[in-house]
Amino acid sequence: MPQVAAIRTDSSNPASNITTLHTGAVLLLAALAAMGALATNIILPAFPSMARDLGASISQLSGTLSSFFLVFGLGQLVVGPLSDRFGRQRLVLSGSAIFMLGSVVCALADSLPALIAGRSIQALGVCATAVLSRAIARDLYDGEELARALSLTMVAMAAAPGFSPLIGGILSDAIGWRALFIIIAMVALALALIYRMRLGETHSPDKRSPLSVGAVSRSYATLIRDRRLMSPGLSVSLVIGALYAFFSMAPAILLTGFKLSSLQFGVFFAMTVVIVFTAGLIAPRLANRWGQMTAARIGLVVALAGSLVLLWGPTDFKFFCIALSIFLLGMGLFNPLGTAIALHPFGKQAGAASALLGFMQMGCAALAITSGTLLALPPYTMLGVVLVGAMATAFVCFLTAE
Repeated sequence: MPQVAAIRTDSSNPASNITTLHTGAVLLLAALAAMGALATNIILPAFPSMARDLGASISQLSGTLSSFFLVFGLGQLVVGPLSDRFGRQRLVLSGSAIFMLGSVVCALADSLPALIAGRSIQALGVCATAVLSRAIARDLYDGEELARALSLTMVAMAAAPGFSPLIGGILSDAIGWRALFIIIAMVALALALIYRMRLGETHSPDKRSPLSVGAVSRSYATLIRDRRLMSPGLSVSLVIGALYAFFSMAPAILLTGFKLSSLQFGVFFAMTVVIVFTAGLIAPRLANRWGQMTAARIGLVVALAGSLVLLWGPTDFKFFCIALSIFLLGMGLFNPLGTAIALHPFGKQAGAASALLGFMQMGCAALAITSGTLLALPPYTMLGVVLVGAMATAFVCFLTAE
């Protein structure tokens, strides 16, 4: 099994101690990866009070999510190549600072346009930590070690949307929605300081790529034509898109359809984390036993099976929980392995490859969420259609992966 590799061996570089900071480093990467999801979902329970204070409707507040995802997706395409040229540390620290600035703007917002501006600034900053968490993992780890590191980061990215609505609901009731943004900014500051002191730069100068518009364009063009990235990367993106489709349709299914209370809704989302966390722990073990490709295919088959059960099974709450649990188990197995397979061949271009992968994920998320509104079907049925379509396409794409 490949060992964790430090980029430098000099004591001035925190990354040189990565072999003794293995668990801490991976936990830090997981936290950086989860910041985007945390910043998005923690404010959802506060939408009614935000709408009242800002003189806007809840549907108008949804525009803040749209602007966030738009900037988040596009920003990754810029951050990746910049990090390949100038290193990861500058981008992580500057991105954290920009995110904190956006959080303060949101906290002080007295109108909807001001909030949208703050959310856009947030997205511009947090896209750096999201995309570079994967690139840093690729800097430090290889092979099955990379799969282990990405397993935890994927668990964190899945856990943040699960726990943050519950946390956000409790905190917004206690201290108000504006304080949520200050808390998020403080979390970002703490993570940036820990990153600077305990990890630092991981992309050594001898591995950096030149930066120019032509070079960036050629880099992305090369990556887009490379099936080693695009086949597993598109599969991962479709799975992520299916997950976001569930997030977007869950209120209609659970609150309106099954009449869950807000607290029950938050607890339900929190319980999904247990499934994804369990799958994240199982994934590296399956990879060790059968290889990454086989283990990843198993995850896709399980996710597709859960989607089919959801579409064709009874439309009651118990069956919904069973079908969704199967889907989440498969998703949790496949995501870290598929991501590791996609990024493994691109050590020198890890930033650009990770950025392109992140852009594809945001694109598939937007497509999946939009597709859920195109057909006049009940939300429960529509979710089944979207999940089956996404999982079947992901499985076919992955069959072409090298």
